[in-house]
Amino acid sequence: SVSSPLQRAVGSAQRALSTSSSSSIHLPCDDRDSDPSEGDSPSPSADEGSDFEDNLRRSVKKRSAKRPLRTTPVAKHPKKGSQMVEGKIQKKLESPTNNLFDAVKAAKSDMQSLVDEWLESYKQDEEAGFLELINFFIRSCGCKGTVTPEMFKKMSNSEIIRHLTEQFNEDSGDYPLTAQGPSWKKFQGSFCEFVRTLVYQCQYSLLYDGFPMDNLISLLTGLSDSQVRAFRHTSTLAAMKLMTSLVRVALQLSLHKDNNQRQYEAERNKGPGQRAPERLESLLEKRKELQEHQEEIEGMMNAIFRGVFVHRYRDILPEIRAICMEEIGCWMQSYSTSFLTDSYLKYIGWTLHDKHREVRLKCLKALKGLYSNQELTSRLELFTSRFKDRMVSMVMDREYDVAVEAVRLLTLILKNMEGVLTTADCESIYPVVYASNRSLASAAGEFLYWKLFYPECETKAGVGRERRRSPRAQRTFFHLLLSFFVESELHDHAAYLVDSLWDCAGPQLKDWESMTSLLLQKDQNLGDVQENTLIEILVSSARQAAEGHPPVGGLTAKERKLQADDKVKLTEHLIPLLPQLLAKFSADAEKVAPLLQLLNYFDLSIYCTRRLEKHLELLLQQLQEVVVKHAEPAVLEAGAHALYLLCKPEFTFFSRVDFARSQLVDLLTDRFQQELDELLQSSFLDEDEVYSLAATLKRLSAFYNAHDLTRWELYEPCYGLLRKAVDTGEVPHQVVLPALTLVYFSILWTLTHISGPDASQKQVLGLRSRMVAFCELCQSCLSDVDPEIQEQAFILLSDMLLIFSPQMILGGRDFLRPLIFFPEASLQSELASFLMDHVFLQPGDLGSGHSQDDHVQIEQLHQRRRLLAGFCKLLLYGVLELDAASDVFKHYNKFYNDYGDIIKETLTRARQIDRSHCSRILLLSLKQLYTELLQEQGPQGLSELPAFIEMRDLARRFALSFGPQQLQNRDLVVTLHKEGIKFSLSELPPPGSSGEPPNLAFLELLSEFSPRLFHQDKQLLLSYLEKCLQRVSQAPGHLWGPVTTYCHSLSPVENITETSPQGHPRSKKRRIEPHREDVSSSQEESLQLPSLLHTPILTSTAVKGRPLLGELEEMAEGSSAPDLTHDSRPLSGPQRSRFLGAQYFPTPHNPSGPGGGNQLTRLSLMEEDEEEELEILDESSEEWQDIDMQPGNHSSSSEHGLDLLDTTELNIEDF
Repeated sequence: SVSSPLQRAVGSAQRALSTSSSSSIHLPCDDRDSDPSEGDSPSPSADEGSDFEDNLRRSVKKRSAKRPLRTTPVAKHPKKGSQMVEGKIQKKLESPTNNLFDAVKAAKSDMQSLVDEWLESYKQDEEAGFLELINFFIRSCGCKGTVTPEMFKKMSNSEIIRHLTEQFNEDSGDYPLTAQGPSWKKFQGSFCEFVRTLVYQCQYSLLYDGFPMDNLISLLTGLSDSQVRAFRHTSTLAAMKLMTSLVRVALQLSLHKDNNQRQYEAERNKGPGQRAPERLESLLEKRKELQEHQEEIEGMMNAIFRGVFVHRYRDILPEIRAICMEEIGCWMQSYSTSFLTDSYLKYIGWTLHDKHREVRLKCLKALKGLYSNQELTSRLELFTSRFKDRMVSMVMDREYDVAVEAVRLLTLILKNMEGVLTTADCESIYPVVYASNRSLASAAGEFLYWKLFYPECETKAGVGRERRRSPRAQRTFFHLLLSFFVESELHDHAAYLVDSLWDCAGPQLKDWESMTSLLLQKDQNLGDVQENTLIEILVSSARQAAEGHPPVGGLTAKERKLQADDKVKLTEHLIPLLPQLLAKFSADAEKVAPLLQLLNYFDLSIYCTRRLEKHLELLLQQLQEVVVKHAEPAVLEAGAHALYLLCKPEFTFFSRVDFARSQLVDLLTDRFQQELDELLQSSFLDEDEVYSLAATLKRLSAFYNAHDLTRWELYEPCYGLLRKAVDTGEVPHQVVLPALTLVYFSILWTLTHISGPDASQKQVLGLRSRMVAFCELCQSCLSDVDPEIQEQAFILLSDMLLIFSPQMILGGRDFLRPLIFFPEASLQSELASFLMDHVFLQPGDLGSGHSQDDHVQIEQLHQRRRLLAGFCKLLLYGVLELDAASDVFKHYNKFYNDYGDIIKETLTRARQIDRSHCSRILLLSLKQLYTELLQEQGPQGLSELPAFIEMRDLARRFALSFGPQQLQNRDLVVTLHKEGIKFSLSELPPPGSSGEPPNLAFLELLSEFSPRLFHQDKQLLLSYLEKCLQRVSQAPGHLWGPVTTYCHSLSPVENITETSPQGHPRSKKRRIEPHREDVSSSQEESLQLPSLLHTPILTSTAVKGRPLLGELEEMAEGSSAPDLTHDSRPLSGPQRSRFLGAQYFPTPHNPSGPGGGNQLTRLSLMEEDEEEELEILDESSEEWQDIDMQPGNHSSSSEHGLDLLDTTELNIEDF
């Protein structure tokens, strides 16, 4: 026989599942959103007295269903004749699988055929078919229980749901909508498609039969009120999709009614002889039938909206709230006549304040669909005026994708609702064009384009295809762009503005003809700042066109061709004009440097292919003039790099460029020799002579960086100059700085010439002598009085030592072994001392403090970070002894904000090199800090000093740095404790004295490493400490305080989470239950208001100051019930650790009394996720990855009841 699509789909699903465990079929569920205040409630599902059932009773008289409704829909009574098929139904329900569920899960059959087959079975046996549909939804929730005919006949919906909840006691928290794995990947889509097809196939038959749809809606409404998350989530999704399908049916009915009305009016307007009474009567009957159907549909939609949506749009689960917002947006778009009213729009407006990203995102996307239709905007005026401020503030949302959608929504409002957005609203969006996130900046750029540029440019543009190319419109565009950038003063770099506008105004920004004409024409009256900005825009647009930002998937062939064409057009246009631009602005360093960068984006081969060598000659002349005229580093670097781009042997014009380069270097070296002779022979130099010599050295140094100038032999004269500076101190520092750099580059270029084993021994030894002499010179400069010379010498010396370290012989270059240089102990000591004096500075040592410009302070911080990074590289590459890292590690906590990332990376790399040695260095760092404090303050009251508390914090960070591999670090941590104990008792008090050993307080620092120990090791260390203490005399009858603290840290009672030998803590789940006296009141309240949550406070998600730490006691008191009005405020530091300690979460006693066990079973189902959330550690991002392994750290149980619309924040420093 030929099998049906349903049977084929079920067969394939059964074969696919036959090899898997049964747990993959019957997915359990729990409810992390349950209210703990209902701990002893006999019914975790408060479905009795559902407002939907009352609503159905009130609407019975209005509806003319083909099958009359029972007076009480929830109290199921057997139909006439149902006893005859009871055995058949029972047999069908006892089948091992639910055929409908398995077919939907398999998603291999046509959904329309599947629904048609169910409809056939329903017509043959209505109650059996309806029970199959009910059990399909129950099974889709992940529940193993089924609704039997007896339950259907004798129990109400609330009793059925309570019975199913009691059977819902699986161990896993997954259910079909959230389950992972390939078998569940498409379930949600298939489930929604089934609901949609069910309504579509029933719209002409069963949809208006009161029995199946009304009872299905009643069941889904009851399930959506359940405390069980799986019931609530799945039924809400089903009800919302059912509502969406009903809305489409209602829309079709509305269209049919309009057609019927037109036909009726046309027939009635005919003459008496042409009018057909029978047709008029049939049209009237048809209109009456359509009206009845529309009332039926509206009744069902009203029941779903009031029974499900009104309660679930503020559900504690964000997925449910997101579903509601997505579907109500669909209703408004598809059936705007009924749903696009303020009574429905208010739900989206309120939910714009939701604290979860996905919910806010769904709200914005729903509004985008409405505002994109200009015909609907007139009905959104009141909503816009009420919630416009909120939509504008969401531009600064902390989630970038939400902010992007907010900007796009405001762009639609700007386009379709004229005059709604005020100047202040727009000005709050303008800064976002400089956001670090490109998607957000691009969206803001589009808003800026439509607000400022599009209206003005359109009025100046002509008519037709070429209107955007009109010179007048382009000039207007660039004038507006310059005005916006200069007058707004939002940012210093126009490149960000070009990048933001590129997607929407790319053709205008690629109009290089208009930009160059504005720059070269004398009658444009551009100011100096405007000229600088326009040049930066020109360079940025050239870079964007030539290089661009390829997407993740890369550029397509068409995009690559467009990019290549743009590069050719750019080159052809600018090659003749670049010498003119350089000639006009040759005296202005701020304009010349970016103009020289244009060569980076040229197709330089065009100089050859298009016979443009004459323009190349002009360019080389202007380049030489610029280099001779300027001494600014940016200009010299740009000029040297431009010449480097042209000096490539593959170009046919290489010989010309090489000759021009030689001419320029000859000019500079001749000038240098002349000025150097004057300096060496003269006893006094005026400022002009010093400036001229320093400028020449800067030019040579910049070119030596990009070009090989070895044949000009600049090493000897520069070294002699530096030697005189060190010996006599008569050379100005302006001359010493570039001379140091020039000698450094000379050594590196000489190293590149020794490129193979054929290098002579004389060359190698000569290079080594130069390198050693330069290192000694830099070492002498470390003690110079000028800080700039000191820092420059430190940087160059660090790089030189790193280059000539043992790493240079790797890769088969053993012939370079004679060049390896190991610094002496004196040099290592000087480097470390320099680091302490110039990097780890106290706030009082930084100079003028607040009087300094912020930009200057940032530059100084970057310079100090550069110095520290150079020193850390010497440590990690074996140039310096690794023990010297203690001088860096001991400042880890104190200077965390400035250098934390560098020190953390150094510590990680050092541990990878030698774990044992690294742990000894950490202990050495603590010893050094302790000894310094002891020498400054003395042993009395040491542990109460702020500096000692900082040391404890540092020890805690060191302990966290060991990571979660406790078994791997076991020996290291034990050794660290033993060495620490030895140090604490290394100096004994005087004989006969009862005083403490001076180093005894070090045990308190050591206690921070105790959580990293196993239980067995703690016992051994206690014994070891006892043996060590026997050698120390102490007053009888009491222990010293540090000893007591350390012993307490080694006590097993200290650890809430015991550590297993495998190095992973065993989680101990605890339930948080309310006190007995609070149960009855909360239970009574929950029965009266089954689905009502507390009205959430509407708070902003816009940028504002971060809240202070506080309300810890309120949060702790409110942790037993999901109070939805609490703010979630971040905890940090000691407050966090105290609040998250185990004493705040005592293990409650098991409730006793009749029914206690059964109640615990149901509560454990709904609280399992809550228990898991108690185990989540919410630490700050700067802590180490293993922070979740620390014992005693649990998040507050009040997290379950945080404000749904809590404040989210955005750091404005991201822009």
